[in-house]
Amino acid sequence: MKRLVHRRNFLKTGALFAGGTMGLSLAGWRQAGAAEEAGKKLAQGAPHAEKLGWRLGCQAYSFNRFTFFEAVDKTASVGLKVIEMYPGQPMSPDHRDIRVGEGMPEDAQKAVLEKLQSAGVKLVNYGVCGLPKDEKACRRTFEFARRMGIETLVSEPPSEAFDLLDKLVEEYKINVALHNHPKPSRYWDPDTVLKACKDRSPRIGACADTGHWMRSEINPLEAIRKLEGRIISFHFKDLNKFGSGAHDVPWGTGQADVRALLKEIRRQKIQAVFSIEYEYNWENSLPEIAQCVEFFDKVAAELLQA
Repeated sequence: MKRLVHRRNFLKTGALFAGGTMGLSLAGWRQAGAAEEAGKKLAQGAPHAEKLGWRLGCQAYSFNRFTFFEAVDKTASVGLKVIEMYPGQPMSPDHRDIRVGEGMPEDAQKAVLEKLQSAGVKLVNYGVCGLPKDEKACRRTFEFARRMGIETLVSEPPSEAFDLLDKLVEEYKINVALHNHPKPSRYWDPDTVLKACKDRSPRIGACADTGHWMRSEINPLEAIRKLEGRIISFHFKDLNKFGSGAHDVPWGTGQADVRALLKEIRRQKIQAVFSIEYEYNWENSLPEIAQCVEFFDKVAAELLQA
């Protein structure tokens, strides 16, 4: 993911609807949710991976040219059952003015949950979201996560926020996974992630973005080994090369050595959410995402028999 969306954008949305302009029934939300129906499945999900405790889903940012409701349908169309929401995506084709996140009106949150249920997709992660050293602001995000059934908040919090987060992850039983944008972002180096997690709750760990490591000239296999015991979730990618200017390719066709990564993850007995964050061919990425799903489950089947 390339950027964060600031909390004040959600507050503006919330204020707009609190000002009396909402006036929409839940029936109206349902109608909006039905705007895009899932078509023929392009892949059949990852049933072998599920036997390893791996839940494969999509980061909705893969579909940032579309709405969240459309992202849900696209996720379902490749047979996947979980999704990661990012803050600020338009909610639905009929309600592009509403941006998903903790600033959504209550009716909009209910509409999102209804859409997810109807599509057979569960919202499990949320990010990259802001978690500042501000208890009121952080609690707002954690409360949103609890209402939506979110398990993990993916973030890049400042160092001064960790005492607060250490308390909140245990209180809410919701994880915080530190995400690595490319160098020179705060957590681009896995050593920095390890230092931030030291002596903290086991609910604070890494959201390992394999592609951004490659953009930072870090071998993702070495990074996964270094973070053993602290990986909570993945933004999983395979890129055509290392360094700046690299782009996503179907898994197994790039330079990440996805088979070796999955073998190491299996060795560590990591049971995690793998979010496909495909940041290329934005308007028509589903066929390539379907290839990622098929390759992932093929390798999982091999690992089950190893």
